[in-house]
Amino acid sequence: MGRADFHTRPRPRTRPLIALPQRYAASTSALRYAAVVTARALADAVYRAGGEPFMMHPGPPGEAAGRLDRCAGLLLPGGGDLAPWRYAAGSDVHRSVYDVDDAQDEFDLALARRALDRGLPTLAVCRGMQVVNVALGGTLRQDMGGPASDHRHKTHPVRVAAGSTVARALGAEKVEASCYHHQCVGLAGRGLEPTAWAADGTVEALELVGAAGWFAAVQWHPEDTAESDGAQQGLFTGLVGAAGAP
Repeated sequence: MGRADFHTRPRPRTRPLIALPQRYAASTSALRYAAVVTARALADAVYRAGGEPFMMHPGPPGEAAGRLDRCAGLLLPGGGDLAPWRYAAGSDVHRSVYDVDDAQDEFDLALARRALDRGLPTLAVCRGMQVVNVALGGTLRQDMGGPASDHRHKTHPVRVAAGSTVARALGAEKVEASCYHHQCVGLAGRGLEPTAWAADGTVEALELVGAAGWFAAVQWHPEDTAESDGAQQGLFTGLVGAAGAP
């Protein structure tokens, strides 16, 4: 192959970098020490959509904005509970609250605020939706009422508002959602509007009125079934497409 031929070959298309903050873990089966982890299903869903998942190590919140500015989109994943004092100052902590980590909270909240300020394409999942809600002054219900009322290890139907960003991404106004949460949105934060609901009235999606960029937040875990369910994969496709997928 000659030099001219080399320079005229089509270049590989660049995948937009999607920030995916990692989670602190006390241990993992493959490592001897504490770890930072990312759910493979989330990374796979971003990659299938044409994005490059960037496993972002949690660090000082003051550095979050500058680090996020390198990226074309943000995926805020699930995880443990936010500290209740962040949205309900002075209230007692419910006995069911678990895996609270102040460093994780500070980092995720800093990322959410920067993404919202920039209008960066953002998909928030489960805890991620709760982080965005708290970042905008909203509240959470610390517990939905115990095992008979929570949505752990459950798949249930969700009704989605017609014409909403979530409905357009899913390509449907009713889907089966894979859920794992014992908390949910109480009062919606500034500018946030509920656009999906479970049969029991639990808010299952939030959207930002007048958002500067693509934004969707869902309480369920679309990554659980995205590999085989095109509707759920559509949320990741929407995120990556807005981030500039070729």
